[in-house]
This record gives sequence, C-alpha cells and structure tokens, in this order.
Amino acid sequence: METVWFILVAFMLTAYVVLDGFDLGAGVVHLFVARTNEERRMVLRAIGPVWDGNEVWLLAGGGTLFFAFPLLYASSFSGFYLPLNMVLWLLILRGIGIEFRMHIDNKVWRDFFDGLFAIGSLLLTIFFGAALGNVIRGVPLGADHYFFLPLWTDFLPGRNAGVLDWYTVLAGVLALIALTIHGANYLSLKTEGDLGRRSRATARGLWPLLSALTVASCIATLLVRSQVTQNYVAHPVGFLIPILVATSLATMFRAHRVNADRLAFLSSCVYLASMLGGAAFALYPTLLPSSNPAIPDITIHNAAAGPYSLKYGLIWWSIGVAIAIGYFVLVYRMFRGKVSLQTGEHGY
Repeated sequence: METVWFILVAFMLTAYVVLDGFDLGAGVVHLFVARTNEERRMVLRAIGPVWDGNEVWLLAGGGTLFFAFPLLYASSFSGFYLPLNMVLWLLILRGIGIEFRMHIDNKVWRDFFDGLFAIGSLLLTIFFGAALGNVIRGVPLGADHYFFLPLWTDFLPGRNAGVLDWYTVLAGVLALIALTIHGANYLSLKTEGDLGRRSRATARGLWPLLSALTVASCIATLLVRSQVTQNYVAHPVGFLIPILVATSLATMFRAHRVNADRLAFLSSCVYLASMLGGAAFALYPTLLPSSNPAIPDITIHNAAAGPYSLKYGLIWWSIGVAIAIGYFVLVYRMFRGKVSLQTGEHGY
C-alpha cells in the first residue's frame, strides 16, 4: 500500500503543476504579452473560470501527504517553515491581484494588482522549482528526522546548505522557464489577435533556453546526487521517461513552427508530467533524502501511516478524487474554446 500512496501523491502534485502551472505561467508573461487593459482582461478571462479550482490539487496533495506519510509532512513542514510561509503569502497576494483588479476603476490600482499577479506568479514558480531541487538534493535530517534550513548559506550543496544554493536556484529557473512557456502556450490556445501572436512568439523564443536548462539540470542532478540513476539501472523501462521528455520538447518545437497551439500546449503538459515523473521514479522509495550520512532517508516505509488507515483511506480518496475529476471535466468542457471580451461572466 505504501507504493500505491507514493504514486497517488506524485499524481496529485503532478496534476497541480500541470493545471495550475499554466495559470502561473500566464501571470508571469501577462505584463509582456498583454499591453492594453483589454488584453490583460483577456488573460484573466482565459484563466478566470479555472485558476482557483486548479489550486485544489495543491491542497488535496498536501492533505494526502498528511494522511499517508505523516512523518514526512511533519518533518518537511517544520524544516521548510520559512519558505512555506513565503509561498502562502505569495498565493494570497496572487489571488488578490486576480480578484481585486476589476473592483476599482482606477488605472493606478489596476496596474498595482497586475503587478501583484505577475510578481506573485513569478516567485511562486521559482519557489516550487527550488522546493523540488531541495527534495532531490536532500536535507540535513537529525536523529528525530527533523531539520532546519536557513534561506541560504554559501550557495553550495552539502550538509550545510540552505534552501537556496546553485542547484536549487537552477531548478527554480528551470521551473520558471518551463511554466512560462506552459502559460504562453495556454494563452496562444485560448486567445486570438495580437495577444495570441505575442504569446506564441514568447513560447517559441524561450524553447531553446528550456532545452538547454533541461540538459543542464540533468547533469547537475547527477553531480549533486548520483544515486538518482540507481532505479533507472535496476529497471531500464524507466529510460522511457527521458525519451518522453525529449519527444515532448521536439513536438513542442514542431508545434510552435506550424502554429499548432493545441499540440504545443499538450506537449508542455507532457513535458512537465514526464519531468516530475522522472524525479519520482529516481527517488522511489525515498520521500526526503538525508544529506547527513549518519541518518537514514525518510522513505515510504518509515513514514507511512498504519496499514488499516492506508487500506480504507484509499476508498474515500478514490471517491473524492472521482468527484473532483468529474467537476474539472465539466468546467473545462463548459469553457472550452477561445475567449473574448464579449463572452464570459467572471467579472474580468
């Protein structure tokens, strides 16, 4: 059952990144691709029906983590206390920027809330990428499996590393570029005219940087934590994952060249899912590696809840997720197609 719950947690976090990722990416690029008030309203119209629902997957993923692996939840939420508080405030400010923009008919306030939306989205993408970098790199666990990390120390990975070092910053920049392209692909799919063309050009222009950062991050991961290759060597089927990553990048490049917006967006979805899936495959069964050689990792075996809880919790989890998936299918079908300022009732 521990393996099943590992897969379920990975699935929920991947769903969050793929779905809320295009909202975050749209926030990052909207000040550049949307140059008038009407175009910025179009951006908000594109994400308006779904952005808050997409964040449900983050809450559900955290709840699932708490239920299935309480030791990991307690350890990580105490060790990452400062960055988690920063993420919480950024989520709040981003939501304020989206929802309050149209409540004050004043250009100064509109620009202020646009800035909150953009800055909050940009910093969230970096923090989420750095968070994954910390999980892959490892943290200095103590004998009680708790730890503390300062925001930064000397920017070098190791036993005395902080939340930010050169490796986690690289992971944050990769996440920023990947989600920016994801958001631009979504806007080119959902909008028309100059806004759609600028979004398409932005995604196309950032593709070479994404490809380079993907290769650089793989090399850096091997330098920082060479153990990530063990599962791939033991189970060669795992090499299908990097092939899928490369295929998604190639497909995205082709889609950008022929203006196939739907294919480009689906390719960025596959890219994000395969990158996260590759990280999960490399870490299994570890949940949080220890950078202290004297202390064992937190794994699915020493962090899991009791077998009775895992067994019967799966029933209620399945019911809840089935309802959530049904809701998302309904919402995305209702609001499919291009957006315009003449349609929609979301106040943007």
